[in-house]
Amino acid sequence: MNPDTNDTIGLSRRKLLAGLGAVGVASAGAGLGTTAYFNDTETFEGNTLTAGELDLKLDYRATYAGGPGRLDEIDGWYSEQGPGEPFDVVEEDDGVYLIGEVPAIDEPDAWADEVQTRDFCLPEIDLVNGDDIPVFVLDDVKPGDCGEVTISLHICDNPSWLWMNGELTANDENTVSEPEAGADGESNALGDDSDGPISGEGELAEAIDVTMWYDEDCDNVYEAGGESGGPLCVQIVLDASGSMSGTRNAQAIDGAKTLAESILNDGPAGSRVGVTFFSAAGYSSGAQVIEPLTDDLQDVLDAIDTLPADGGNTAIGEGIETSQGDLENCDEGESPTMVVLTDGGNNAGTDPGVAATAAKGDGTTIYAIGVGGAQVSTLNAIASDPDEEYVFFATDDDALEQAFGLLGETLLGETPIFEGSLADAMAELEAGIALDGNRATEGRDPFDGGLTQCIGFEWCLPADVGNEVQTDSVAFDVGFYAEQSRHNDAPDVTFNGTVPTSNSSDPVTNGTGS
Repeated sequence: MNPDTNDTIGLSRRKLLAGLGAVGVASAGAGLGTTAYFNDTETFEGNTLTAGELDLKLDYRATYAGGPGRLDEIDGWYSEQGPGEPFDVVEEDDGVYLIGEVPAIDEPDAWADEVQTRDFCLPEIDLVNGDDIPVFVLDDVKPGDCGEVTISLHICDNPSWLWMNGELTANDENTVSEPEAGADGESNALGDDSDGPISGEGELAEAIDVTMWYDEDCDNVYEAGGESGGPLCVQIVLDASGSMSGTRNAQAIDGAKTLAESILNDGPAGSRVGVTFFSAAGYSSGAQVIEPLTDDLQDVLDAIDTLPADGGNTAIGEGIETSQGDLENCDEGESPTMVVLTDGGNNAGTDPGVAATAAKGDGTTIYAIGVGGAQVSTLNAIASDPDEEYVFFATDDDALEQAFGLLGETLLGETPIFEGSLADAMAELEAGIALDGNRATEGRDPFDGGLTQCIGFEWCLPADVGNEVQTDSVAFDVGFYAEQSRHNDAPDVTFNGTVPTSNSSDPVTNGTGS
C-alpha cells in the first residue's frame, strides 16, 4: 500500500486499544494484578480531506468477583493514591465489586438502561475517546476469582468493519517458591535463592480461563442458551404509521424478516411466528393480525413485506392487545413472546402500558424496539423487566435491521467469540478476529452507526488451579480496530498484535468524502 493510499485510508479509521496487563499471582497475598488501558489513535497524517468521518467510541462497565469483605481494600486500589483510575468502588453483590464504568451513572443499576438507549455519539457525552483508563488494577487475587468487563462500541457516522485484536506482552515466572517448585505442571526449578527472581515463562497464561462473546443485551453476563428450551411462539408487532416511511420502513421490513428467519430456521423445533400491524390507514380498529401464528416461514415473510407506512396516528396499545389475542393460541409448552416496534409516542386507542401489563400478566414476554421519536419511557413500560434486557433502541434508521438481529440473538442465545485459556485467546487475537455486525444473518456484516453493540470479556482463575502459578504474572493488550465499509466491500486487514495494517484493495479515493 503506497503512502498516499495510507494517508487517505487513515481519515476513515479509528482504533481503540485496551491493555489488560500486569496479571500476577503470589502465594501470600499479591495476586492477579490486571491493568486495562483503553485509548484511541486517529491517523490523519498528511491528508487534507475534511468531509466524511468515522469515529469509534466506547464505554465500559467492569466488575471483579474477589470475595466478600474486601471493599475497603479494593477501593484503595481505585483511590487518588492507588494505581487504578479513581472510582468509588461499590460491592454490588456479595463479593462482587463494581470497579469502574464510563460514563459514570449516578443511579444504581442504571448502566445497562443507559447503554441501550442513550445516543453516545453526541459530543457532550463523556466516553473513552483518547484517554488511558486502567480498568483492572487488582492485587491479592486467589483461585476462584473472576473479573468481567463489558465494552459497548459506538460507531459514529459511517458504518464500519470491526476487528478485535491483542497480544500477550509478558508471561513471567518471577520467582519460584518451595510450594510452587513441587507443584505439578511447574516448568521451572527452585533456584539457589528460594524466593529470588528467576527467568523463564510462567504458567499463569495457560491457567486463566477467558470467554469473549457478543453481549447482545449488554448485561455483563454470557447467556449461551435461549430463554426457554421449548418452542417459541412469537408475534412481531410493527408500527405502520406515516412516520415509518422511507428507509425506516425498509429497515423494519428487513429486520422483521431476519428475526422471523432466525426463529423458524434456528430456533427450537415447533416454533411459530405471527405478524400484526398497527396504525395503518383504513383500519377499522387500531391494529390487525396480518399473519396468525404459523411455522410457514414464507407466509410470514410475505406478510411482513406488505408493511405500509401510511397511518395518521400511533396506537401502540391497540397493537399489543390485538397481537395478544393471537398469542392466546400458543400451545402449552410454548413461550409466548411479543416484539413491538414503534417510532413514536402513543396518541390513540388503549394505553400501551395498560395493554402490556395485561399481556405480561397472562405470561407473555415483551421486547420493545424503538427508533426515531420513540419514547424511552413508553418502551420501558411496554417491555418485560428488567428494561435493559428487553428494550432495544436504534438512534439511526439504518441500524434498525441490526437491532432486530440483536434481539434475535438474545432470544436464541448469545454468540461466543472465543472460549479457552488466556494464552490461546491472545494467540487468536494477535492475528485479529473479524467481528460480525449482525450475527442473525449469513456472512459478515459491518457495524451500523446509531446502535450500541457490546462485547463481553471475562477472565477466571479456576478454583482448582495448583501452586504452579504462584508468583507468576502476565501482561496483555486487547484492542478494537474499525475501518469504513462504504466503498470497501472486501476489507483486508492484518495485525501484528494490536498494530493493524490495511491491505484493502478499494480504498477511499482522494478528494472530499461524504
